[in-house]
Amino acid sequence: MVSIPWLWSCCLDTQTLVYVLLFGLLATLIYTKLRHKDVFFDARGRAVLITGCDSGFGNLLALRLLDMGFTVFAACLFPDGEGAQALINHSSPGQVKVIRLDVTKDEEVEKVKQYVKENLPEKGLWGLVNNAGVVMWGMVEWQTIEKYQKVLDINLLGGIRTTLAFAPLIRKSKGRMVFLSSTNAYIGMLNSMYSMSKIGVEKFCDCLRLEMKQFGVQVCIITPGNYAPATKIQQNADAENIWDSLSVEMKEMYSKQFIDRTTKYVNKQFNGGSSKGYEVVDTIVDALTSPTPKARYLVATFAEKVIVYLYLWLPTLLFDKILQGRKKM
Repeated sequence: MVSIPWLWSCCLDTQTLVYVLLFGLLATLIYTKLRHKDVFFDARGRAVLITGCDSGFGNLLALRLLDMGFTVFAACLFPDGEGAQALINHSSPGQVKVIRLDVTKDEEVEKVKQYVKENLPEKGLWGLVNNAGVVMWGMVEWQTIEKYQKVLDINLLGGIRTTLAFAPLIRKSKGRMVFLSSTNAYIGMLNSMYSMSKIGVEKFCDCLRLEMKQFGVQVCIITPGNYAPATKIQQNADAENIWDSLSVEMKEMYSKQFIDRTTKYVNKQFNGGSSKGYEVVDTIVDALTSPTPKARYLVATFAEKVIVYLYLWLPTLLFDKILQGRKKM
């Protein structure tokens, strides 16, 4: 039987630690090399359903997948809108199928499910990309329960609805399910509704990923940082409108000057995001086509990644101090 002191000294031995680190580095390099080796993926005859294709990541992704040869079911809230028409004009006849879908409506999800089943190409439904989402920022006390319900119904329950509807088709093709999360799942200052919805998406995917592996289905989470300029998901807020929406009690609690300062801060944060939406689209394509997709893709700036890692590892009180200091800058 191995003695505890011997095991302890072995673990602390410098040479042993060096060997362990070198082995870990070698294993990482081999995995990275294998993961990025060129593998041809034939998109022809495979379909992908994308929600939220009116604009932003959904629209950009649909264009990319059409160029790759996929059949795309582009779910749009406004199928006669500019974004939907751009998809129709971009592709060859029949390659893109623009369909109306409000992910908060069970009857619309069921209708789209029947349409997809009746119009699948020969290799079936390969991918489901849950991209539809909205943002509503503001302090908790400024909100109403109706606003919370709306954001959760679109961002979280909407993706669950489509998953329940299309999981059998994805399972049949041993395909992919991709969900759009956000770094706001971890950093939720002034964004409680959106943050709640996105951390809910991540936890849902953690369960779904483990359950679907036995069927050969891969579930991937895309976690972008601030890409507001690329997606136009959040227009500049107007301090006057926010002030007018507050109750008398809230106006006594928060001054108009405070509302103005907070609005300017949030607008500055949104406007300072990246306009390179293709970076997120690249990771979604990898999740859909790589033979070894990642469970999570963190697509963010170095500073955003540092904040996420600090959230995960620092004591909460210390992390709160950092966020409060960041807001004052």
